[in-house]
Formats: sequence, C-alpha cells, structure tokens
Amino acid sequence: MGTDHPFLGMWVTSDGRIRHSLLADGRYDEERDGRTHAYRGRYAVMGTHIDYIDDTGFTADGDFAGDTLYHAGMVLKRERPDPVMYNSPSK
Repeated sequence: MGTDHPFLGMWVTSDGRIRHSLLADGRYDEERDGRTHAYRGRYAVMGTHIDYIDDTGFTADGDFAGDTLYHAGMVLKRERPDPVMYNSPSK
C-alpha cells in the first residue's frame, strides 16, 4: 500500500470501543472493548472500498468517505495525532 496512502492510520468509533489500525504493510490490527489484537489480518483498498481478510478466514468490507470509514455496520472516524505531542519545543 505504501506509507503515504491516505487511509493509513487509526480509525475509531465515537464511543472508542473499536480502534482499527490500517498498517502500511497491508495488514490491520483491531482493538475491541479494550482487548488488543482482537482481530488481525490483511486488507486491500481499491479506490474508496476496502476488503478485509481476517487471519481466521473471516471476510468483511467497508467504504471510506473522507475521514469516515463505514465498516460492518460501524462508523469509524480517523484519529489524528495530538499536535502538541509532535510540535513541542525542543530543549
């Protein structure tokens, strides 16, 4: 996928229960209800559509619309890094 793909990064439901990380190597890692690595597997993006294949063989898909991911009945928003963490003055 490449490290500059616009959909890479963390996607989170509004209640924070689902945290879905799309990694540059074509893999995803999902945290669910505080359980790390609840679901892991591969993904492929074509345009704004994403297909998932879990390591157990389960499949799912979704669609991106700007900074929103619609996936398996869920709505996830892109999580942006805290700019203070990355722009703090150096000593």
